[in-house]
Amino acid sequence: MKLAYPVILSKGENHIIVYVPDFNINTQGRDYAEALEMARDAIGIMGIDMEDEKESLPTPSKVRAVKTESKDDIVSLVDVDFTEYRRRQDMRTVRRNVTLPSWLNIAAEKSGVNVSAILQKALKAELHITDR
Repeated sequence: MKLAYPVILSKGENHIIVYVPDFNINTQGRDYAEALEMARDAIGIMGIDMEDEKESLPTPSKVRAVKTESKDDIVSLVDVDFTEYRRRQDMRTVRRNVTLPSWLNIAAEKSGVNVSAILQKALKAELHITDR
């Protein structure tokens, strides 16, 4: 699911400070580009954590409804594709017990093939998942 949330960008002494009102979180970056990237990351982390806890994601506020503290603050939108974000971030490995015929396991060991890599490739093919 892809959503766009408003953020408030404020120029600090050394960084651009970002506040995400819908999640009540802050982050920062060295410049505006990095600040927006960090905001996308912070929203993504919070969003998938909320999904894991079976909480609903907040509905994005209207940009016009966002109030700034300074006339120099900038209100912008940051889009996050939570499905894609989860896929990119959730790359931890999981140990699975796989049952193979003994002869096949012996042949794989003799030839030095990586059974885990082959299984991953086969699962991706079966599920029609392509790498980026």
